[in-house]
Amino acid sequence: MRVLLTVEMDTEKANHAITDNTLPHTMKSVFDRVKPEAAFFGATEGMRTAFIVFDLKDPTDIPSIAEPLFQKLGAKLAFIPVMTFDDVQAGLQKYATS
Repeated sequence: MRVLLTVEMDTEKANHAITDNTLPHTMKSVFDRVKPEAAFFGATEGMRTAFIVFDLKDPTDIPSIAEPLFQKLGAKLAFIPVMTFDDVQAGLQKYATS
């Protein structure tokens, strides 16, 4: 299932991770695990935020994805199922025929 993972990083922990150069390593370890389709960085509600779209093959993968972000960045996470426009159209087609 395609998901959007939002990662809101605790400012103090993220500052420390930037200073000691562990932020790139932490993000790379997550990216190596999820193989993102897309990733963007910005700020939401004043916090450094990553927006990562990837295919979640099995819900049991969530802890291995989430724990490094919780532990090293004090992050707030949201795993949100998302669809492409083609997915929406296919879903609406199923709805129309039911």
